[in-house]
Amino acid sequence: MRKLLIPAAVVLLCAIPAFAGDETGNWKRPNGDIVEVKVVNNGLFCKITKGKKVGFEMCHGMKTTAPNVWKGKGMKHPSMPGFMTFNGTVTINQSKLEIKGCVAGDGVCDKEVWSKVN
Repeated sequence: MRKLLIPAAVVLLCAIPAFAGDETGNWKRPNGDIVEVKVVNNGLFCKITKGKKVGFEMCHGMKTTAPNVWKGKGMKHPSMPGFMTFNGTVTINQSKLEIKGCVAGDGVCDKEVWSKVN
């Protein structure tokens, strides 16, 4: 009987949590803004780097809840007053990013679909 040996590297890779696929990089909003999306300390951050509100942070430390899905309560929208925050969800699917913000639980929501630029 032959024993199947699995290399340690394969075992370690399987033990790493499955974070969203290709979320990092620059994404284009429907209005033309470019948003840099990055993961820092297992949190998702989205900051406008080109457009009308450069430096505005839309997502701040959202946490992954499933492969390719991030959620958080501190999402902001650049056209809303700064004190308003939303329950947010970011879902990545290939070269598309869907960002959705809700108030009143999940009663009132709006979403955008962004396209990857690099």
